[in-house]
Amino acid sequence: MTYHIAVCDDSAADREFLTDLTRRWAEARGHRLELRGFVSAEEFLFQCGDGGGFDMVLLDIEMGGMDGVSLAKRLRREDETVQIVFVTGYSDYIEEGYEVAALHYLMKPVKREKFFAVLDRAADRLKKAERVLTLDLGGETVRVPLYQVRYVDVRLNYATVHAREDYTVKKPLGELAAALDERFYRVGRSAVVNLTLIRRVTKTDIYLTDGSVIPLPRGAYEGVNRAIIALH
Repeated sequence: MTYHIAVCDDSAADREFLTDLTRRWAEARGHRLELRGFVSAEEFLFQCGDGGGFDMVLLDIEMGGMDGVSLAKRLRREDETVQIVFVTGYSDYIEEGYEVAALHYLMKPVKREKFFAVLDRAADRLKKAERVLTLDLGGETVRVPLYQVRYVDVRLNYATVHAREDYTVKKPLGELAAALDERFYRVGRSAVVNLTLIRRVTKTDIYLTDGSVIPLPRGAYEGVNRAIIALH
């Protein structure tokens, strides 16, 4: 497997260190690698636009000029599957991480074992991005990539899959939930939510990155938070 990875950090020493660790990870896992380094968010955008076709982007947060969170937001608008990893000396940006569905925060100084584990998870997620949910819509079969599924809810005997489009099928929620994977969590009897797209959780609601709000049944708050932590 060939992975296209970008490292964006305004510290030359940190950038070189992360680049070296990434090469060591690829060698240890038997992956081929195309790796590029950038000294700033502005350089990244100048050379690659809002995308670049990267599978993974390792981003410092505190940089001169545009910060890493702002760059991550632009990347996420163009690419739903790119794996964004923040590498930072600060721990004050978790809320922003939810907004861009960041895979992880790595705190400097970065440890080899933790770094390898995070890149392993990124590689696993990229493989999962290829998985699909097959829906029979009465004479038409639709294959919906799982990463596009934001949530599934049910009303009476009909379940609606909310992705780039909404698809309603006459099928029990449990049957659809069984066709999903560990990214999804069942919230009570009426909904299944994609944990990777949760921006914020309160005692009464789940807020997704696209602005959707899913009511949270009484007593379900702790379970959702445990599921998010377990996934990461």
